[in-house]
Amino acid sequence: MTANNFKDQVAIVTGAGQGIGFEIAKQLSLAGACVLLNDLSEELTAQASDKINALGCNCYPLAGNAADLDFIQQMVDVAVRQFGKLTIAIANAGITLFGDFLDYPAESFQSVLNLNLQGSFFLAQRASRQIIQQKSGGSILFMSSVTGHQAHKHLAAYGMTKAGLEMLAKSLVVELSPYQITVNSVAPGATLTERTMEDAGYQDTWSRITPMGRPATVQDVANAVLFLVSPQANHITGQNIIVDGGWTAVSTSPY
Repeated sequence: MTANNFKDQVAIVTGAGQGIGFEIAKQLSLAGACVLLNDLSEELTAQASDKINALGCNCYPLAGNAADLDFIQQMVDVAVRQFGKLTIAIANAGITLFGDFLDYPAESFQSVLNLNLQGSFFLAQRASRQIIQQKSGGSILFMSSVTGHQAHKHLAAYGMTKAGLEMLAKSLVVELSPYQITVNSVAPGATLTERTMEDAGYQDTWSRITPMGRPATVQDVANAVLFLVSPQANHITGQNIIVDGGWTAVSTSPY
């Protein structure tokens, strides 16, 4: 994205204290957007916002639970109060809880659904209401996963939610296109983040089984996201982009 490609745009990015979400928030900010940056952790939210603002950008931190309906509305209200409007909402916050299907606890199932589906659904709803009120048009983006396309051991609940988000993006085309709101999703494959790099063998394993010879970087995923919420993609809606170096084409198991 070129500098100032997002001038006069205002975005909410959830789950952006580190990893993919942070990179999305940073790249949007560097491209001219005003960004409300959210994470559950107050410390990560503040640190991430400080890093972006140190680059000369306009990023506002707001820590809180992106699955909570009242807090979702608060994010929209604060974005509008801080920046005057809202034009982009990126539902990046999500939780991965591994577990054998036969023993998977209801508590884990509910936690995954609450954040991955409820949080994403209602951020899209509340952001869309604001965008419609403004008559400005805008973009909604959901963060899916390759596990929404290919079976992955011990991720039945997680994969189900990610497939659901892609269907949600398609469904909302019918409801939001009349208001010039695009709705898309991005499905990352194996990606190098602070969390995944805690696994000593992660990079080597995914480099071996990914056709392009390496896992994704957070920049790879952010590039796809920024394209889909940019003016260059204003006639693309209801679509999903997989960013996995070709892994879903061969689906070699990491196990």
